[in-house]
Amino acid sequence: MSDSLSLLREFPAALVAVSVLLGLCVGSLLNVVVHRLPKMMQAQWADDCADLEGREPAPREPYNLFHPRSACPHCGTMIKAWQNVPVASWVALRGRCATCKAPISARYPAVELLGGALAGFMAWRFGYSAAAPLAMVFAWALIALTFIDLDTQLLPDAITLPLLWLGLLANLNGLYVSLASAVLGAAGGYLLLWSVYWGFRLIAKKEGMGFGDFKLLAAIGAWTGWQVLPVVIVVSAGLGVVVGGLSLWASKKGRDTRIPFGPYLALGGLVALAWGRAAVVAWVGYFPA
Repeated sequence: MSDSLSLLREFPAALVAVSVLLGLCVGSLLNVVVHRLPKMMQAQWADDCADLEGREPAPREPYNLFHPRSACPHCGTMIKAWQNVPVASWVALRGRCATCKAPISARYPAVELLGGALAGFMAWRFGYSAAAPLAMVFAWALIALTFIDLDTQLLPDAITLPLLWLGLLANLNGLYVSLASAVLGAAGGYLLLWSVYWGFRLIAKKEGMGFGDFKLLAAIGAWTGWQVLPVVIVVSAGLGVVVGGLSLWASKKGRDTRIPFGPYLALGGLVALAWGRAAVVAWVGYFPA
């Protein structure tokens, strides 16, 4: 084991390669999270509503991230182990179910590739250090949140809140920023979008974003510190305006169409963790304490 770790320490390319392979495997799990977590939330909401109304929750089979086994949504055939190999199985099956030949969305290998690519990037960016694996976890959580938000316009507390606490714990000894900066980043991130939400609601008489966005920016602030929040806002808001505007124009939808903001915050968070400190120094000439 020590020899393997020494190899990763001495050869950065090996560290990146191993990280990419790990990220591909985690990407396969992320596909499960993106698909199942919203359904688990809906089932829990239904049970909560039944409890409030004094009814017994509807009986259902256990359903979580590990049970039941993955199956084709078209024919119900259980997916074999070799058919779960990240990316390679999708290519070998030519993007179709082995049994019924129904198409398998290209998003599955795309998420796996994204998980691998970001893991490799974080390994390259932070090198052989504690910052690298934690940065991978940060990136993987943002991938899951991005695709869940795109599908459902939800940012689950089950991901955002642990991500926030993990960011504070990671910075307990100043891994990315000081603990004080991390705490102020979490509080500032939440209050910033909370203020925007209420300002927009008072002026426009309607909601402009969800509470999940507040929590996500708070989580990002816990990792990157309050100093880097302007970078997150500039990147996410800029992309949101450009990409969201083009999307509305291409789809010919009205201005009242809801556009998920989580994916833009996630990209802003990735940029901030990787280059936020350098961006702040380039912007103001130093990194505030």
